[in-house]
Amino acid sequence: MSDQTTVLVTGADGFVGRHLVPYLAAQGYKVIVASRTVSHFGIPDLATASLPDLSIPFDWTPLLKECDVVVHLAGIAHTFAEDDLYDRVNHQATANLAAAANRCGVHLIFVSSIAAQSGAFSPHELSESDVPQPINAYGRSKLAAEEAVRSSGARFTILRPVVIYGDGEKGNFATVHKISRLPIPLPFGGLPAQRSVLSVQNFCSAVTLALTNPRALGETFIVSDPTPLTLSEIIARYRASLGRPPWLIPVPGRWIELSLRAVGQNTMWQRIGCPLVARPTKLLALGWKPA
Repeated sequence: MSDQTTVLVTGADGFVGRHLVPYLAAQGYKVIVASRTVSHFGIPDLATASLPDLSIPFDWTPLLKECDVVVHLAGIAHTFAEDDLYDRVNHQATANLAAAANRCGVHLIFVSSIAAQSGAFSPHELSESDVPQPINAYGRSKLAAEEAVRSSGARFTILRPVVIYGDGEKGNFATVHKISRLPIPLPFGGLPAQRSVLSVQNFCSAVTLALTNPRALGETFIVSDPTPLTLSEIIARYRASLGRPPWLIPVPGRWIELSLRAVGQNTMWQRIGCPLVARPTKLLALGWKPA
């Protein structure tokens, strides 16, 4: 199948796309790179296409006529934007893409986010059957996009990844790893809350499963590494990769929480001191084999 399948990857110039494009090419797929900034990734004969500003409606049909599957990564995430901009880029542009995919008979793999299902933390373990409860404009725009995809009539698979880490990472992981590189003790040794995380390599393999397994059609999947980690485990593992000891001090979590609240960083506390466990049980049952 891979020798005959052409995959269009939107938003290929982003962190995830820069890993996914060479991964798919190495698997034997013909990849079309669609992004605002065209890059050839050092891959011979890689097809490219320029994407316009997604906040302005445009016709996806010419692009979709060139492919069998589209992996839709394009959108805005780590940006402080107005609710309307999140809706136009993440929701309405995806809805237009889904409608075009239906017309062209293309399989749409929509990369949503765990933010479409939950806020920054959850007191219970999340699953795909939970009623989504996004708490911000980004999460609401992703959930609205999911609903548009499901109602479009297109063949689809929806992936809800948790926070993704790897070379070129952004957001929370970039901040945690930046702090972890400091040659000082860190006060996070006593935080027990577990968080689900996802390596970008495992994300890429999940996309491949969605491409190849017909049972993925019409389904929504949480995508995460099978084992959640505490913040201290994340820091210890990263420092070990740098050849350093963990150097973590077990400061009471309540002290850290109060300190962060005092400087207006309550959201940061929710992301490091509160749990968010979302296991990929449904995806594993489909045969996914993460590294």
